[in-house]
Amino acid sequence: MTATLSVLEYHLASYRRIWRSSVLSSFVLPLMTMLGFGVGVGAYVTGGVDGVPYLDWMVPGLIASTAAQVAIGDSAWPVFGNFEWTRTYFGQAAAPPRVADILAGHLAFVVFRAVTAAGAFLLIATAFGTMHSWWAPATVLVGALLGLAVATPTFAYAAAVRSDSYLAILFRLGVLPMSLFSGVFFPVDALPDVLRWVAYALPLWHAVDLSRAATLGVAPTGSVAVHVAYLAVWAGAGWWLAYRRFHRRLVV
Repeated sequence: MTATLSVLEYHLASYRRIWRSSVLSSFVLPLMTMLGFGVGVGAYVTGGVDGVPYLDWMVPGLIASTAAQVAIGDSAWPVFGNFEWTRTYFGQAAAPPRVADILAGHLAFVVFRAVTAAGAFLLIATAFGTMHSWWAPATVLVGALLGLAVATPTFAYAAAVRSDSYLAILFRLGVLPMSLFSGVFFPVDALPDVLRWVAYALPLWHAVDLSRAATLGVAPTGSVAVHVAYLAVWAGAGWWLAYRRFHRRLVV
């Protein structure tokens, strides 16, 4: 545990040099997104969605999507760079931290980033009066679990590829479609049957459903326990894959 905390401390110390720019974007981007999509596009959705104003309906999806994108972004190029460019992981592996400590410490930092991004979005959304339940802060916990669920397989992928071009492919063919078809901007029920089941298989939809239930004070489409268990399975499977890949590259 001490070694894991030491790795986490390293990433926090590195983040201390750039936190101002990320904090600014954490507040500006949610504000611009809500004005653009929620107020601009929402003005044309006069009936709302399921009797809820479009902005209020969309915000919880944006909170979850932001947490996912931040987690994946902080798990892609940084992990790849720590292997191929700065070779930071190799230096850490030569010190007391074990492979599990290196992986856990960096993942803890990524979850921290996802939580702060979701929390910033929640504050902006609250200022717009889009929260309708005292359960709304639970969206931050959902963002933490979602961040772990998408970060662990991204760690495994970034550790497996040898060119950063594959990371761009991940965002174009994975992150972008997941953000569009997971119920963030329109109900999943509007999708064809095949795409609907694809959305159900993606971790983001489960987090969106939980976040929407929390902010609107309604029951989620699916079971809370099933949603949480499914995200935990993604996190556990991703951890196993990431650990195998890290161990293969760091242990001679």
